[in-house]
Amino acid sequence: MEIKRIEEVNDTIGEFINKEFSDYARQNEVTLNYDEFNFVAEDDDGTILGVITGRTTYNEVHIVDLIVNHECRRGGVGSKLVAAVEEAYKGKGYSKITLTTFGFQAPGFYRKQGYELEFVREDKDPKLSKYFFAKHI
Repeated sequence: MEIKRIEEVNDTIGEFINKEFSDYARQNEVTLNYDEFNFVAEDDDGTILGVITGRTTYNEVHIVDLIVNHECRRGGVGSKLVAAVEEAYKGKGYSKITLTTFGFQAPGFYRKQGYELEFVREDKDPKLSKYFFAKHI
């Protein structure tokens, strides 16, 4: 056996991942519900103000990244992007939205959005402590 790092997932590897992941879920009698999502906020001239990305698996929606242009922060862009995800997946068989954020990023922001802190993985540097949040939908 040889282990090698790859830069991109090609079609063959992607098909392997999808088949094995799906088969294992079926064997365990759970619905996969897999979906990747990307929402973008743009102004009238098409300038990107922010992006939110993530994926769904089983009964959970997971926000991977929320990135807002530094000039637009505290202007409601992030809140609207989070709301777009919540609205898109509400009533579609998902029970919660989860996410992680670091101490220097946005724990307070997510609390204001109604997310509940599940736990914190403390780090020597508090800015790098990792916060785990969830919100039931």
